[in-house]
Amino acid sequence: MSQGLDTARGFVDRRSHEGIVAPPCGERRQFADGHEGLSPAARELALAIDEYKLRHRRRFITYEEILAIIQSLGYHK
Repeated sequence: MSQGLDTARGFVDRRSHEGIVAPPCGERRQFADGHEGLSPAARELALAIDEYKLRHRRRFITYEEILAIIQSLGYHK
C-alpha cells in the first residue's frame, strides 16, 4: 500500500506497521563490557546484581536488595 499520503495537506502518515520487523530482544545495557577488569569476586557480584535487576525488572535497587544479593552469594558478617 502507499505511505498514506494526505494530498490535501502534504502530510505523510508513517505510523503504518506494515513490513516492520521487531528488533531482537537482546541485552540493552549501555556498557555491555562494564565488568572487564574486575576481580573474580567483584565480577560475580556484578553479574548477580545484573541478573537480579533483569529478573525483577528494576533499574535501580535499594541497599536492602544489594545486601540480599550479597547474602545469596554466601557472604555474611
